[in-house]
Amino acid sequence: MKILLATSRVGELEKFTSGLGLDKHEPLLLAGSAEEILDIVSNHKLSLIIIDDNLSGSDTFDLIRSILGIDAMINTAVLTDMDEKDFHEAGEGLGILMSLPLNPGEEDGREIMSRLKQVL
Repeated sequence: MKILLATSRVGELEKFTSGLGLDKHEPLLLAGSAEEILDIVSNHKLSLIIIDDNLSGSDTFDLIRSILGIDAMINTAVLTDMDEKDFHEAGEGLGILMSLPLNPGEEDGREIMSRLKQVL
């Protein structure tokens, strides 16, 4: 299972990434820009992309549309501070697995993995 974390705040998300429960056989892929994400999506079969809404240079929902244009089977999640209603409206029809707090903890990492395993 390949997971991509798209953020420029890797150091701040250590508890969250620990909660994902990945090991050395399933390293977490990292991207710091929309261009890097699209390149990785084009060259790897991913199970999940977690996108930080603070990623500079891109609109998160437009980026997800671009990702789905390359591989419509990729699951996505977004780190965001948007309230639930606004998030749902903005992401309508994109099949986003879930929204996560902008500063997620270890439990959030376990929750996203649990949901991912349910859909795979």
